[in-house]
Amino acid sequence: MKRVTATMIPENKFLTTGLTDKEVIASRLNHGANNLTYKKENSFIDAVKSLVTEPMVLLLFATSIIYFLSGQVGDAIFLAVAIVLVATISLYQNSRSKNALAKLKEITQPKCKVIRNGKTIEISNEDVVMDDLLVLEEGTSVNADATILQSNDFSVNESVLTGESLAVFKDVSQENCSVYSGTTIASGMALAKVTAIGNKTKLGAIGNSLESIAEEKTPLEVQITRFVKQMVLVGAIIFLIVWGINYYHTANVLDSLLKALTLAMSILPEEIPVAFTTFMALGAWRLMKTGIIVKQMKTVETLGSATVICTDKTGTITENKMSLVEVYAFSDQKVATAEGFNETSSKRVIEMAMWASEPIPFDAMEVAIHESYQQTHLEDERPNYQMIHEYPLDGKPPMMTHVHEDKKGKRIIAAKGAPEAMIAVSKLTAEEKTAIEKAVFAMASQGYRVLGVGIADFSGTDFPKKQQEFAFDFLGLVAFYDPPKKNIQQVFEQFYQAGVAVKIITGDNAVTTQAIAASIGFKGADKSITGDELMQLTDQELEQKVMEINIYTRMFPEAKLKIINALKNDQQIVAMTGDGVNDGPALKAAHIGIAMGKKGTEIAKQAASLILVDDDLSKMVTAIAMGRKIYTNLKKAIQYIISIHIPIILTVFIPLALGWVYPSIFTPLHIILLELIMGPTCSIIFENEPMEQNTMTQKPRLLTTTFFKVKELTISIIQGLVITIGTLATYQFAVNFGYNETFTRSMVFTALISANIFLTLVNRSFYYSVLTTLKYKNNLVLWIIGLTLVVTAALIYIKPFALFFGFTQLPLEQLAISIGIGFASVIWIELYKLFKRKKSPESSELL
Repeated sequence: MKRVTATMIPENKFLTTGLTDKEVIASRLNHGANNLTYKKENSFIDAVKSLVTEPMVLLLFATSIIYFLSGQVGDAIFLAVAIVLVATISLYQNSRSKNALAKLKEITQPKCKVIRNGKTIEISNEDVVMDDLLVLEEGTSVNADATILQSNDFSVNESVLTGESLAVFKDVSQENCSVYSGTTIASGMALAKVTAIGNKTKLGAIGNSLESIAEEKTPLEVQITRFVKQMVLVGAIIFLIVWGINYYHTANVLDSLLKALTLAMSILPEEIPVAFTTFMALGAWRLMKTGIIVKQMKTVETLGSATVICTDKTGTITENKMSLVEVYAFSDQKVATAEGFNETSSKRVIEMAMWASEPIPFDAMEVAIHESYQQTHLEDERPNYQMIHEYPLDGKPPMMTHVHEDKKGKRIIAAKGAPEAMIAVSKLTAEEKTAIEKAVFAMASQGYRVLGVGIADFSGTDFPKKQQEFAFDFLGLVAFYDPPKKNIQQVFEQFYQAGVAVKIITGDNAVTTQAIAASIGFKGADKSITGDELMQLTDQELEQKVMEINIYTRMFPEAKLKIINALKNDQQIVAMTGDGVNDGPALKAAHIGIAMGKKGTEIAKQAASLILVDDDLSKMVTAIAMGRKIYTNLKKAIQYIISIHIPIILTVFIPLALGWVYPSIFTPLHIILLELIMGPTCSIIFENEPMEQNTMTQKPRLLTTTFFKVKELTISIIQGLVITIGTLATYQFAVNFGYNETFTRSMVFTALISANIFLTLVNRSFYYSVLTTLKYKNNLVLWIIGLTLVVTAALIYIKPFALFFGFTQLPLEQLAISIGIGFASVIWIELYKLFKRKKSPESSELL
């Protein structure tokens, strides 16, 4: 039986028990799981199909056949075994990447709330069963077709089904009181009973149009694929040229083919795409283990380039633990703290603020209002009244109004909202407005979030279309305190140190936001701009101001989006945090959209590319650091691959092209041997490398259009050429001393393997010395290098292996010479790094 993982929610606010555990099991047996079933792909078979078309595998297969045809059965068998080894390694790497991404996909599956056994619990969407009671809240997705049983200010965006972008208000009184899978809740809350799941939902009926769409390749992935294809093309051309030259001189078809295939195999950098996939997938997996869920692989590429992070205030900078701390009663113009809330005037303000709130509160401020009402009113009037009309939160700045009535016809019309909004709709003199504004300023200056409260009278049922049409009496102000998170000042300092600018974008007022910002050492707390002021600026004016102003208040979706676009037009790489329905457009527009895992709505999570599980902004410091580390380590791996391929190619080509005494110093057996020894180095050692100590003190790297810039390739090419000089010098040294082909090959092979080992060690950093990087914690370095040494020693000093591969035992002197040449051909880079450290002690470049 399938085990359902559920998270307990503190309380069930609806007077219903929902399904029991037995009823859930029975329903699942009768109706199945809540899944849309599509044609499934066999990932293993797909991986095998992809593998058999790999150029390296095809070359190995062709070479093996040629060895069989020429009677060299042992060589043919070895290559056949090599094919299996290459396939096994490739499938293993593919499996690691797939498993990591599958785990991420599983974790990013939407959750939903249901009532079972009288308790509200959170479960995954696929665990929803027929007749379940869904608790639908603003910003969440509907995960099954259902009928509404109860609702408050409830509207649904059904654009996924109808194409209509405007939200539709629904309640039990309407003929169509159903909600459908795939739609999203735009406002309010509802309780709904599931009537269809999986393919039987309205969305499931059009499921054929939802077949998986191939994910678009990232820019870096496209560049790497293009580079590898170009190398394959170069390999094919050189293969034909070498084959033609050799056949012209020898008229031996098979021998010419073997020599040409040897060179072609040496050219293919097949490790590069493997390294890319492995680094990105495992990087995303490592991020997930720290509480950062990456939904899109391209985000990993972008993280290290972030130059600006736009964050909201409530719940990100602050604790999102609202407490009602002050009440201003307009009737006597007094401000009361918690001790004075029982005074008649303060009680009246709190009571009307409660009636203006949702009957079942889910907003932190409304929860605080209801709690204060319970504490200050001995007689609870809430059961005696019923909401007969409501106006949802709207306007700029926003307000909301509820109309309640008891059985005797006594009516309460209460409103709350931004103080500016309540002042605008109330009957006030200029002096009264000034007095209220002073009270607002005094409260906001302490970092409090302030709401205005008003009441109105209205008879009849022909209510105004807009709440602003009521004639309100201004009743007072309620102030809430949401303290800053304890670590937030340190988080901002880490962003600043990493060269990342921070901007606060909030719906709160300027005075409150600036007071909170000043208390946590936020840079630029003295300047701010409102959403209305921002919308009046031209795009050019905003682009000039967007890097100067760091606090944006009274924001709404259009204004947020305009800020993001202005920053992007200024060539900034923008990360943005968000949790609400209105944050969706800006989250999607940002290079890195960051949703909150706990308080984030499902809409925000869907729009974002990254989710912070614990709503902890400090994790973004970790994410940026990890993004920089992954990108840096991938760059090191690819530079290593390029550097080590150059000597392999040239050591095969030059003796062949120039007609040296031993033209076939390396055969296909040796090339594949080198590939098997060197291949794991880049994808295992470099992927596991720790972050360099200067990573988070550097400026963000430019998100360039190309990964393979000349500057980044130059050092790698020079390294490869110097190693080539070393291996060819070893070759000439052996020839000049009259050593035979087997002895010469052994020395050249040893020099190349030595250079490979030292290259791995020195390329762990292009800034710090090898003596520093040897202290880095990476246990795989010792394991991989140790294994390489054991394999090399076995090939040269164990007779059966040496005979098979054409090696011979090297005396200590020649062994030392070969190792010394390999060391010398690599260690020169340390002088370059020393020069770089002296020139730039705090290097802002990784290369």
